[in-house]
Amino acid sequence: MLLGPMDPLPCRPRRVLVAGVSGAGKTTLARRIGRALAVPHVEIDALFHGPAWTPRPEFLADVERLTATDGWVTEWLYDAARPLLLARADLMVWLDLPAAQTMAQVVTRTVRRRVRGEALWNGNREGPLVTVLRDPEHVVRWAWTTRHRLRDLPATVGAARATAGLPDLPVVRLGSHRAADRWRAGPLISVGRRTEGAAPDISPRS
Repeated sequence: MLLGPMDPLPCRPRRVLVAGVSGAGKTTLARRIGRALAVPHVEIDALFHGPAWTPRPEFLADVERLTATDGWVTEWLYDAARPLLLARADLMVWLDLPAAQTMAQVVTRTVRRRVRGEALWNGNREGPLVTVLRDPEHVVRWAWTTRHRLRDLPATVGAARATAGLPDLPVVRLGSHRAADRWRAGPLISVGRRTEGAAPDISPRS
């Protein structure tokens, strides 16, 4: 079921996935959705990345623990985790921005993090900017090579849910940040409850 930014939601969501290519703004949107629905947002990158950018061995166990709870919002990332996340979600929000915009955003974000020395997950930091020239998995190069990866997202989601014997999952497509703002202020708020209170803590286990 593909919905637009002003289409009413079929029910009040409690387990929400935010999909989008690198640089789209998934984490910011996911955090705002969590606040609107009064459910915790857990950044899936924080579950995946250990020190020195090494994958945490507890990653899938933490995803299992997260998705077993009654309410959550997270980003739809990492192939190993996606089937579990998809099986337990009741709404997917697709931030489908133009490729030029996502590339501009990911470059700006990368430069800002490097210049400011921002600490990311488990103390990791962006490497020297020159590594974009020699590292094929650098986030900027990754964003470019995967910029059209989610082009057929509704069909992919529908096929995966059908194969698993699950009902169709509503997918809300948001083609701009303005559309995202309209959706949050309209259909989302109409079925949710806005709160600024603290959400339950579901943090990765050391």
